[in-house]
Amino acid sequence: MTTPNHLASRETIVILDFGAQYSRLIARRIRECNVYCELLPATTPWERIAALQPRGFVLSGGPCSVYEPGAPLAPPELFESGLPVLGICYGMHLLAHQLGGSIIGSEQREYGPAEVEQVDTHPIFAGLAERCKVWMSHGDSVGALPPGFRLIGRTETTPVAAIANDRGQIGVQFHPEVAHTPQGTQLLRNFARDICGCRGVWTPTNVIGEAVDRIREQVGDGRVLCALSGGVDSAVAATLIARAIGDRLICVFVDNGLMRKDEGTQLLAVFERELHIRVEHADARDRFLAALAGVEDPETKRKIIGRTFVEVFQAEAARVRQEFGEVRFLAQGTLYPDVIESSSHETGNAARIKTHHNVGGLPEDMPFELIEPLRYLFKDEVRKVGLALGLPEGMIFRQPFPGPGLAVRILGEVTEERLRVLRDADHIVVTEIKRAGLYRDIWQSFAVLTPLKSVGVMGDGRTYANVLAIRAVTSDDAMTADWARLPYDLLERISNRLVNEIPAINRVVYDISSKPPATIEWE
Repeated sequence: MTTPNHLASRETIVILDFGAQYSRLIARRIRECNVYCELLPATTPWERIAALQPRGFVLSGGPCSVYEPGAPLAPPELFESGLPVLGICYGMHLLAHQLGGSIIGSEQREYGPAEVEQVDTHPIFAGLAERCKVWMSHGDSVGALPPGFRLIGRTETTPVAAIANDRGQIGVQFHPEVAHTPQGTQLLRNFARDICGCRGVWTPTNVIGEAVDRIREQVGDGRVLCALSGGVDSAVAATLIARAIGDRLICVFVDNGLMRKDEGTQLLAVFERELHIRVEHADARDRFLAALAGVEDPETKRKIIGRTFVEVFQAEAARVRQEFGEVRFLAQGTLYPDVIESSSHETGNAARIKTHHNVGGLPEDMPFELIEPLRYLFKDEVRKVGLALGLPEGMIFRQPFPGPGLAVRILGEVTEERLRVLRDADHIVVTEIKRAGLYRDIWQSFAVLTPLKSVGVMGDGRTYANVLAIRAVTSDDAMTADWARLPYDLLERISNRLVNEIPAINRVVYDISSKPPATIEWE
């Protein structure tokens, strides 16, 4: 993965990932302090790291012990650079180990809450309580401090919980990046802003200005094709590109008939009437339904939807070329987590993250040069940029939606009638959650049409109708999720509306499974 030239001039903190499950959280927390950072595998060559002209470094945690054969180390040039370093958990052990101290195995692994007591003043603790709650997760400890280091924090069970020297090199045994360390973001802000000297210029306004300049430089006087899905990422990417090159952006909306209620209509209204961005509408609903006829296996559904999308999009791209002339560039809503996951194979210390519920990428042989204006942004940053660009809140804060759409929320065959039932049911679920003021607090909330039917009684008659499941989860990043504790009166309202307004439903169940062991989607 190469780094664009414009990134080298930023105030950048480099985070070296040694395989911790929390590494991505470190990057998100530092970004929240308006400081740009990049998360790189621990095996990244020093030349690649130095090209970013970093202001400081963070060494993440990891599952290894520094004294194990082949345990990953930080590049020696990092310590020789004279730049500030913050080592977290395993990163702290690296500081001690590589700078002349020692690491010992703890008698008992410490995992969970603790309280750090400051035993010496240091700028890293500015604004923090003298005794602050933290989250521990370690099996080793610092036995002897490296030359020049002093103890600055301890807990009841960890005598060496934080160390530092006068060169801006700091180690903490706990994890400041997790929510269980309430003042952890302040600690990371102290490091990035005060110790590393970053001014905090990573703001939506600056991101937009930089992205527009970069797009204009890449595209020149060319044209860009962008596939609009109705999601946040493609909408923000398209709006950024339109601001940079105007009507030389041509958006294509492939209507697969698998979207939420009125979603396609709303998308076209926003882009064409409010933003004045050209959208080519490809109505392929009948084609997708015909391709899915009789198919029940979820993986087969995904493959069919992905293949059909590619076929329709390729035909639209050819038509656009005939109508508008040469189109060299294809816009893609790649986000920074996608970049992180695609490079995770470069380190043997972290497991590769599973494939998500996306429809699938376009073929590599399509004759386009990719343009990815969101490549270095997290999802929350994309939303902030979208708001700054003037996109409506209803679009920006729309909950995530799987690439195959409602097809993977219908268990069994996808038919026009089953789509209608699920679309109306899903609309009721989301509408009531919005009315309760809970929509923004929930990561995803939706309906699932099961293949089950059950006996019911309505009026004086017997019914035999569909069982509908409601799924609502809370999460920060969808890697893990917990079922949302929706109020009983809200669930009652949703259930009453579903069975009263949709005759095909006579029973409603609520999914109380967390991820893991379940997944968020049912298919």
